[in-house]
Amino acid sequence: MSANTTTVDVRAIAPRERHPLIFSTFRALLPGAALELVNDHDPRPLYLQFESESPGAFDWTYLESGPDTWRVQITKRAAAGTCCGGCCH
Repeated sequence: MSANTTTVDVRAIAPRERHPLIFSTFRALLPGAALELVNDHDPRPLYLQFESESPGAFDWTYLESGPDTWRVQITKRAAAGTCCGGCCH
């Protein structure tokens, strides 16, 4: 895990509170930063919700695929037409 990664372990959080927490954490990320999600099941429905609500705004990478623990890295992309974050002169 890099310094630009925030870990959110939702296994002990009530199911109805999980997606709002994940989306609020994602919205707070700077472009290029990532959220590492730890879950007790495949978060495929969450991926579909991200695709619906934030198309093109994220990269989704499975780090661990069950059977008991699922870890996914969700990286926030820079908005199209914005600075890459490098030092431009």
